[in-house]
Amino acid sequence: MTDHDQKISTSARKGRAALTNDAGRFEPYQRVGVDDGWHQDQPQTLRTQVAIERPRRVINRLQSPDLSFDRTLNPYRGCEHGCIYCFARPTHAYLGYSAGLDFETKLIARPDTPKRLTAELSAPRYRVSPLAIGTNTDPYQPIEKRYRVMRGVLKVLSRFNHPVTIVTKGVLIERDIDLLAPMARRGLVHVGVSLSTLCGGLARKMEPRVPSPQRRLAMIGRLAAADIPVRVMVAPVVPGLTDHEVEAVIAAASRQGATAASYILLRLPGEVAGLFEDWLHDHLPDRAARVMARMRDMRGGRAYDPTFGARMVGQGASAMLLQRRFALACKRAGVGRALPPLRCDLFAVPPAPGDQLSLF
Repeated sequence: MTDHDQKISTSARKGRAALTNDAGRFEPYQRVGVDDGWHQDQPQTLRTQVAIERPRRVINRLQSPDLSFDRTLNPYRGCEHGCIYCFARPTHAYLGYSAGLDFETKLIARPDTPKRLTAELSAPRYRVSPLAIGTNTDPYQPIEKRYRVMRGVLKVLSRFNHPVTIVTKGVLIERDIDLLAPMARRGLVHVGVSLSTLCGGLARKMEPRVPSPQRRLAMIGRLAAADIPVRVMVAPVVPGLTDHEVEAVIAAASRQGATAASYILLRLPGEVAGLFEDWLHDHLPDRAARVMARMRDMRGGRAYDPTFGARMVGQGASAMLLQRRFALACKRAGVGRALPPLRCDLFAVPPAPGDQLSLF
């Protein structure tokens, strides 16, 4: 019996979302669980493990026609937030790990990121454009409190006057308001806060280690009070589960000071489809068939359609209706579809110790 055929015990995966821990898709073997009758001890709770990576480069270049940015940075690999729907889960397979519980428990910190970022931004051939952080895994997940990689990154970006967009669910971002607020005054930062549902019980099941929806709304308020531009990201919209909350989420975020909004339809690439469907049958068995049917209806009959232009919003009548509802909800709440452009004209490589300073 492989890991795919057996669930990890409930006690062992307490506080986690994934039910299984299949070996990564690039691994030649699957792990097999065998009960030989000798081991009677209760399985131990899975603990978070953190390894250290020292990358040569930290800016990733992208060429995706449906993205508004062309470069990203990831302070961490894997994410302890453990959102069952996370489309980044399959990337853990490149490390030899599982997209299941490994993604939530075997994390990679990159403490040299600020130093490497400084070197890359200082290169003579570097051309400035907004840097996106949090598009793969959350830079403000719990281990940031210990490793402080994101804070170091912000200090570098501030010195260079480099524009940045941040996506997060983590309230630890409030710690860095002292850095973000001055950057915002210079037109250098946008923050996107992900909020799929206002239901605390559902959020706890889907996103087991993410701050509650009400706490994230309060975070939006605190960022907005510091004049940091905030966009609420209704993401993901899960058909048959959270789609009825689109208007309520946008209205609630607007009341807290969010001035823009966006949404992303649930994405289930690679291993995520199986993990999410297993989760549905375990937590919401009465809705599982309906949710997946609605999902396939908006994905051309498949669980996921990776086509550019459709992968974020879906296709068909239901997807079109969702787009219209979203537009109307934004209009009613008085929020825009986008935040003002970030400034790139302020970028400059700061002088290093011993450099000759300009007279002008």
